[in-house]
Amino acid sequence: MKSVRLPRGGDVNRDKRISFSFDGKSLEGFEGDTLASALIANGVAVVGRSFKYHRPRGLMAAGVEEPNALVSIGAGARREVNLRATEVELTEGISARAVNCWPNARIDVGAVNNLIAQFIPAGFYYKTFMLPGWRFYEPFIRRAAGLGKPSDEPDPDIYDATYAHTDILIVGTGPAGLAAARAAAGAGVRVMLVEQDAFAGGSLRWQGGEIDGRPARDWADEATRSLAATGDIRFLARTTAVGYFDHNELALLERLQNRAARMRLWRVRARQVILAAGAIERPLVFPGNDRPGVMLASGIRRYLGQFAVRAGE
Repeated sequence: MKSVRLPRGGDVNRDKRISFSFDGKSLEGFEGDTLASALIANGVAVVGRSFKYHRPRGLMAAGVEEPNALVSIGAGARREVNLRATEVELTEGISARAVNCWPNARIDVGAVNNLIAQFIPAGFYYKTFMLPGWRFYEPFIRRAAGLGKPSDEPDPDIYDATYAHTDILIVGTGPAGLAAARAAAGAGVRVMLVEQDAFAGGSLRWQGGEIDGRPARDWADEATRSLAATGDIRFLARTTAVGYFDHNELALLERLQNRAARMRLWRVRARQVILAAGAIERPLVFPGNDRPGVMLASGIRRYLGQFAVRAGE
């Protein structure tokens, strides 16, 4: 896959280059990239392998719906596994490796399984390995199972937990979320605004168009600034809503930057909850739709609009 970084546009800072590595190869991206957008900009086509047959997999999407690009980040006690490359912010010196492959995603010894795929189809019962006995094969099969391998060392980081109450909790800061927050801000109620990305705007940052006669991205930035100046608005960036429970209690996981704690778990009670998390494109089903280079239209559009990366010719 030949990819091109456009000379202008997007939310990336071309004045700040960031060095990182993927599967041991040194690469460069820009501030504002995700690991996924930087990989596409560097022409990396194969980012992982399928679970059973170890067939090559490429990036398919640009957000939380990405099914293929699972990576491990870091080493030693701070190694994190099975993270989506589309959700990993690019930072200086980050070291990423594809999971479920060896020695790397491009050349994977496990791909030998694909050569015997007709003999181990879906539903194949592995305990039919009878001779010389199941106990002989079991260690090899168990070793091949699973995806990323977590660290065996104790986690040295600190994790925080806190509680909060609010009148309105809004999940998502796209056009619907920001509009709801602006309407609530004028009503004199406490509002908590939650966004999983580093900045607000959602699809407004890459879909284009106009709102109130202004470019959508400019409208989103202005709405964010005006909400920040309102004392009754609490904005949590890099925060994912991971659970919705009885009596409007939500669990939020905040990824902290340059603080004593690594993550913070919020348990929030709200009088009203507004879910404005946007939409996810449903992929078409056809033979070969899992091959590297086959992507969702929304993913291609987001890489182009938000990261100024053209995915392919």
